This record gives sequence, structure tokens and C-alpha cells, in this order.
Amino acid sequence: MAVIRNGIYFLKQDFYSVIKKVGGICQDRKKRPVIALVPSLEDCRIYWAIPMGDFSHRTPKQIERLEKFMNSPKSELRSCFYHVGNTDKKSIFFISDVLPVTEKYIEREYIAHNQPVVIKNKNLIVELNRKVSRILAYEKSYLRAKGKAFFRQNIYGIYHELLQETD
Repeated sequence: MAVIRNGIYFLKQDFYSVIKKVGGICQDRKKRPVIALVPSLEDCRIYWAIPMGDFSHRTPKQIERLEKFMNSPKSELRSCFYHVGNTDKKSIFFISDVLPVTEKYIEREYIAHNQPVVIKNKNLIVELNRKVSRILAYEKSYLRAKGKAFFRQNIYGIYHELLQETD
């Protein structure tokens, strides 16, 4: 199955072993869909994917926490950790949990109304890209400065593992 930019997919269980292999942590027990937002500039077979969830399942306390992050000044990295937008329903995007993925680890498309879902809302896409770019830039600079990952999933550890697999 070819990955479509801004398409929503479910990942194979095998992918989570890649995260574990590089010392990352993934706490997704719900098997959330991911949006394959944009291909990597280094290798177009690798997509930056954002896990998503249904906003309607959030408690008032969870919503308050999300709003606190999202309403932080844009100069603060934590303002990029989450985003709320509409797909086929009101969704939350867990941007700080961004993952590099390849077609090999796509299990199936996310289907709504008998069709694969591809996000077409340009404003949503622009905002997701902006936030993902900040997260990735921070992770890369932190990795260079400290020699270890800042985000629990070890974004670039996974990325380098996928690069080796695609060679």
C-alpha cells in the first residue's frame, strides 16, 4: 500500500518493536491512527506521522491540560505538543509523539464513510506542519547538544533504524 501524504493509517504491531529496539517508549495501548503528514526530505519513503485520538473521549481535566499546553505562548515548545482539529470528527493530534514511519509498517487505512481519510483542510495541515517542524528541530538540537533524545519515543533513533531498513 502506497502512503499518501496527509492520509490516516493504523500501524502494524511490529512497528512498536522498532521503537523498543532503539530504546524508545511508546505508551499507545489503544492502537491510535496516525496521520502520515509529510515525507522526510532525506528519504521520501519515510513519513513523519502524528498519532491521533478522538477528542470526545477526553475528560474535563484532560481538556484543561490540553488547552494549557495549546494556549502557551507560541515561543514555548510546549505550545506545539498537541493540536485539536477536525478530520472525520473532532480529533486531538499528539504532535510531541511524532514518529517516522514507512510503508512496511502500515497495517491499513483509516476508513470513514466507506472511504480512506485524507486530511484536506489546508489550515490544519499548515499548523500541524509548523508544530511538527518545531518538535523535530528541537529534538535534533537536543540530540546534538546532549547526546540523547528529549522525547520518549526517540524520534531520530527510529528514523535512523528505518533508514537502515530502506537501504
